[in-house]
Amino acid sequence: MLRTIRLLITFDGTRYHGWQRQHNGITVQGVLEEQLGHLCKKNITLHGAGRTDAGVHAMGMVAHFHLGASIPLKAFTDGLNSMLPQDIRILEAREEKPEFHSRFSALGKTYRYDFYTGPLQQPTTRLYAAHFPGFFDSSRLTEALQLITGTHDFSSFERVGSRNRELQTGRGAVRTIYKATCSAHPHQADHWSIQITGDGFLRQMVRILAGTLIEIGMGKRSPASVQTALVAGDRTKAGMTAPAHGLFLEKIYYQQLFHS
Repeated sequence: MLRTIRLLITFDGTRYHGWQRQHNGITVQGVLEEQLGHLCKKNITLHGAGRTDAGVHAMGMVAHFHLGASIPLKAFTDGLNSMLPQDIRILEAREEKPEFHSRFSALGKTYRYDFYTGPLQQPTTRLYAAHFPGFFDSSRLTEALQLITGTHDFSSFERVGSRNRELQTGRGAVRTIYKATCSAHPHQADHWSIQITGDGFLRQMVRILAGTLIEIGMGKRSPASVQTALVAGDRTKAGMTAPAHGLFLEKIYYQQLFHS
């Protein structure tokens, strides 16, 4: 009988062309599948909870695979970590029920977007926080954060062409945001984090939301423009797509969503 093995993964996405396997670039999934193949002595197909763009980081990506061999779970943490490059680590391995699926069993996700508004960014943070030097007032985001919370059609906050709109089924671009916040780093001046928890996200949705919110905080657009964009269903009505390297996938929820 096939076992279902679930992995909790953290990675620095700087040198990867995203999560999903590609023929023309190194990816996190590709590296993991290659090393799992060596460990298990067979080809392994890894099913991730979602895709991440090139340069995006993860604190809590989840993926699963099926295996018939009685390899101990410790081999998928200690053993696999010894084979992986230092920018990918397995935090946990567990055996799941056969019906578990990393993507389809997920109830929600939390993403964090980090950015810096000071005049000169330290080289050591340049790969993990976007740089937007100048004025930024987080109080300007209060209304906008409230507006994106709840269930909405987020077509305006989706990368153009990422879905075939003629073939879309189910909820289309409708998603529910449970919580959205913007907070200052307690010990580092001018460092900010936008954190968004929802039941699912469209392609580049978090980066576009972050870019729109940052523009509001910088005084480049009004808080009410969020409502205008939500109603319009037009990508041109929302703000910029924030750079990928500021984005972190923090957590994926399978049993209980984070509401508070």
